[in-house]
Amino acid sequence: MGYGITVPFDGVPLAEHRSWFEELAGLGYTDAWSSEADGTDAFSPLALAAAWAPSLRLGTAIVPVFTRGPALMAQSAAALAEAAPGRFVLGVGTSSDVIVGRWNGIPFEEPYRRTRDTVRFLRRALAGEKVDEDFGTFEVRGFRLGRPPATPPPILVAGLRPGMLRLAGREGDGAVINWLSADDVAKVVPEVGPGKEVVARVFAFPSEDTATVRAVARRMIAAYLNVPVYAAFHEWLGRGPLLKGMWEAWKAGDRKAALDAIPDQVVDDLILHGSAAEVREKVGRYLENGVTTVTLAVVSVGLDLREAVRGLAPR
Repeated sequence: MGYGITVPFDGVPLAEHRSWFEELAGLGYTDAWSSEADGTDAFSPLALAAAWAPSLRLGTAIVPVFTRGPALMAQSAAALAEAAPGRFVLGVGTSSDVIVGRWNGIPFEEPYRRTRDTVRFLRRALAGEKVDEDFGTFEVRGFRLGRPPATPPPILVAGLRPGMLRLAGREGDGAVINWLSADDVAKVVPEVGPGKEVVARVFAFPSEDTATVRAVARRMIAAYLNVPVYAAFHEWLGRGPLLKGMWEAWKAGDRKAALDAIPDQVVDDLILHGSAAEVREKVGRYLENGVTTVTLAVVSVGLDLREAVRGLAPR
């Protein structure tokens, strides 16, 4: 079972990450996973980690399938697989209509098919094959990687609801899951299928200041769970009645009322908080329920981030 952490670390310039990466393995962390939204790209922090922390497994959670062309995606993945042979995992996914459409100006169309087609292309390209095919959502004509990796990386697919989760198990090597409770894992993991890796990104806020935690967490929850793909996910999980008030207020343009409508139960389900020991115990429940690798996303508001990372390390 893997115990990872999300990189880069908030407020720490990339040029100053070396000592952080070097310390992670000594603390017991097995993995470092990047994301790609409005901060760094997914590959650059991992390239640094590949050089500075040669024992860590590295993964992207996730690279959007819309925002890079297929060939460039393959080149980026191949380069990192070459830099960290046998230690890199490529996580891909649809991302969201906000990131793809509003921020990048790319139509967010047929996300399921685009993800499926990207995985199929990457399998062949990373194996060193020449690819000349119309995949349906894009065409690739006469492309072959000039430096195919000796060890092609496993490919994980970010999934929320059954269709994408089953795709992750059928055509990928597993799934990346996000914004769910430990109890939700029991519903999500079976959709991926047996023998597959399941990486869960889990928000950890190691603080016993419950009022501050819940105030910060409500803003995080509102920012994500009003995005249509995440709203649909939580409807499927059965959290719809608890989130109905937030969704209605948000659609009406009343942001304050939306935040106020988020129940404490939802906050406590989705954001792990309490002492560092209590958070570690809660992380363990994800692993007990079927997750194979947990990657912590540390919320550091009002905390010393380095001490939080140390306190949350596996024991």
